[in-house]
Amino acid sequence: MQQNYDEPLYLISVVAKVLSIHPQTLRQYEREGLVEPSRTDGKIRLYSQRDIDRIKLILRLTRDMGVNLAGVDVILKLKNQLQEFETLIDELRLELSKKENGGETKAVVKHKNSFDLIFYEKH
Repeated sequence: MQQNYDEPLYLISVVAKVLSIHPQTLRQYEREGLVEPSRTDGKIRLYSQRDIDRIKLILRLTRDMGVNLAGVDVILKLKNQLQEFETLIDELRLELSKKENGGETKAVVKHKNSFDLIFYEKH
């Protein structure tokens, strides 16, 4: 049985122990808006594997790279925005390739580093 990456399964005490941090640190990350664990009806925090991976990234940034929590917030927002742009680019690429195959649009996709430039012309 494969676990859902977003399924809230882990109690705060388990996450804190696994990551060798104090539960108060996790509460601080939540107060700062860096992580949003799910809550049970009894208001108990439950963390998913996605939450744990995000916390690991936060710890790498703060411990290993010396980034403060405000900087971590900016980095995480930029990372999310980049993922949204990459998804949009993939959707546009798919849409253009469908139109190109239907004869409506001629498209040229140029790939450079992690950004795609898309040029198309309608006929």
